[in-house]
Order: sequence, then C-alpha cells, then structure tokens
Amino acid sequence: MLVVLSLLALAVLLSLALGARDMPLPSVIEALLHRNPQVNDHVVVWDLRLPRTVIGALAGAALGLAGALMQGLTRNPIADPGLLGVNAGASLAVVVAITWLGIGTTAGYIWFAFAGAALAAVAVYGIGSLGWEGATPVKLAIAGAALTAVLTSLITLVLLTDLQTLERYRFWQVGSLVGRDLAVVRTVAPFLAIGAVIALASGRMLNVASLGDDVARGLGQSVTRTRAISMAAIVLLCGAATALAGPLVFVGLVAPHAARWITGPDYRWILPYSALLGAALLLAADVLGRIVAPPGEVEAGLVVAFLGAPLLVALVRRTRLAGL
Repeated sequence: MLVVLSLLALAVLLSLALGARDMPLPSVIEALLHRNPQVNDHVVVWDLRLPRTVIGALAGAALGLAGALMQGLTRNPIADPGLLGVNAGASLAVVVAITWLGIGTTAGYIWFAFAGAALAAVAVYGIGSLGWEGATPVKLAIAGAALTAVLTSLITLVLLTDLQTLERYRFWQVGSLVGRDLAVVRTVAPFLAIGAVIALASGRMLNVASLGDDVARGLGQSVTRTRAISMAAIVLLCGAATALAGPLVFVGLVAPHAARWITGPDYRWILPYSALLGAALLLAADVLGRIVAPPGEVEAGLVVAFLGAPLLVALVRRTRLAGL
C-alpha cells in the first residue's frame, strides 16, 4: 500500500510540475502552501494544473473502481466500463446535447453524459434480465456489446450529417483533462462519493458472487441484490468519470488486474487498490502526453489507449493459456 500511495503521490507531483512550462518541485510545493496571485508559477499551479490533476485523479479512481466491480459482477477478466454500454450511452447523450440543444461547454455536457451513461446501464441490465435465468454475466456482456454497437451507429450517423457537432464532440470523445475547472468537480463529487462508498462496501458480496450463482445462493446471498447494488455503483462511478474526462478506455481494465496481481483474489482489497492505481495510471498518462510532443501535447485518453492495447493482448493470451 505504501508503494502504491508513493506512486500516486509521485504522479500528482509530476502532474503539477510538468507541462509547457516545467517547474521544479520546490516551486510547486511553495505554490501549494503559500499561494500568491502575483506570482506566475502560482497562478499556473492553482488555475491550470491543480484542477487538471484533481480531475484526473478522481476520474482514474472512479474508472478503476468501476472496472473492478464489472469484472467481479460479470466474472469477465476483460470487462471495463465500455462493456455495459456506459461510454456509448454517455457519448450519444453528449451528441444530442450538442446537435439539438446547442450545448457547447464542458459544464453543459456533464448532466447529459451522466444521464446517458445511467440510461445505457439500466437498459443493459433490463435486457440482460429477460428470461428465466435473470441477469447472468454472459447475458449482461452480450446485451452490453449489442447496445454499444447500436448506440455507436447512431452517434456516427449524427456526426456524419453535422460537421459542427463533429468538431465539438471530437475533443470530448478522445478523453481529455484539459479545459475543465473545479466547478465541474463540485458538480459530480456527490455522485463519485456515493458510488465509491457503495463500491468499497461491496467487496465481501463480490467475493461470494465470484464463486458462481449457485454457490452464492447456497451461502445465503441474494444474487439479484448483489447485481443491483453493483450496477448502481457502476452507473454512479462511470457516469461521473465520463462526465469529467470523456469516455476513457483501458483504465478500468488495467487497474483491477494490476491490483489483483498485488492483492490476490480478495475484492475487499482489489477495490481500494484499483482506485489508487487507476488514479495513478490516468495521471501518468496525462503527464506522458504533455512531454512526448512538445510544445503541444497528446490527450490522456489517447495515451491510455496506446498503453492499454498491448496490455489487453497480453491479458487475453495469458487468460487463454490459463484455460479460463
């Protein structure tokens, strides 16, 4: 835990120090402890980099938690927030807001992204619950993939017919921490807090659920209640994270596997470690994106995708070799 916390602290400090204008760490600490609006470095730290760092840490932690919940809920080792159609639902809602309602600011996107993510997750759970078996992991995964395909087609249809919407949407869609302020954080903080509390309290239930539905029922656990509670936390966490930083990929996939490598199969430990590692991963990707192409930068979502793709391939190969 101390190592993971140290990694997160290092990522936070680098996020505050590095950018178009690098600053030594003592200057960053001085700016944080003794803010002076007359000093340019202090203005950069407080007005630009601190909001970006806070948003990155919160979004990464939320996605890490949501990914761990999804993998436990569906018993699918490659599950991430995109599996249940959350990202696609949020993206479609943002497209609708831009095209037909004229919303053009990040603060305006928040509620639409959150509502779209929630509706998509509820729709997937409703479809996956049809039939006598109820919402099994396989049915949830198939329903999520099908809904994602439908929503993505609708998004593409709208974007191809409206170039102005495409121009606004593409910056949000790649996943970015730029252009947000702490007012956005205050808006989604209650949802993040509630989702995190529910998720962290679900570890024992996920441990039992991971043994299979029949064993869980035999041990006296309500499978339906476990899935409903987990889905509620996933909706809150993914909706808030997507509203903060756009539809980021791979954070919710990589962080739980890194946590599992450290902690073993106990979800009471996997969940908090996933939150910390998700925050560190997204901040590290954002910092890397700032320094690879100076004086410009690469969006954090693109860096995470570039790093996550080979990890996904390695994970699939390892899972296949293990016979899972």
